[in-house]
Amino acid sequence: MLWVKAFHIIFMVTWFAGLFYLPRLFVYHAMAKDPISNERFKIMERKLYYGIMMPGAVITATLGITLIYINSWAVYANAGWMHAKLTLIVILIGYHLYCGKLLKAFKEDRNRHSHVFYRWFNEFPVLLLISIIILVIIKPSL
Repeated sequence: MLWVKAFHIIFMVTWFAGLFYLPRLFVYHAMAKDPISNERFKIMERKLYYGIMMPGAVITATLGITLIYINSWAVYANAGWMHAKLTLIVILIGYHLYCGKLLKAFKEDRNRHSHVFYRWFNEFPVLLLISIIILVIIKPSL
């Protein structure tokens, strides 16, 4: 079980690295004016999303579900912190998928947001990460 937990954390860090970096790329992409930069950002964003973020998300979720299975859901059934954590993870997955939608808009040259929007957008996963880690470590009774 410790190996599963270790790899769950490793891939969670990988996923979050992408969740922090992709919106930062969107900031710079939204500011780019020349075609060469525009194409370069498209490549970087695609490789980050599909090559790092998507595998990180899938493996993190798979290992998380495996940990719940190994420990038996009965252990967590009345744990409010786990329900809160899973709710935040569902929100995080929504954020991840919305990043994919924004990626597609950039790919098709249909971005409608300014670099300022992406600067604020970039902060959201930080709040989720802080909240999730506090829930997992402190395990407050909710």
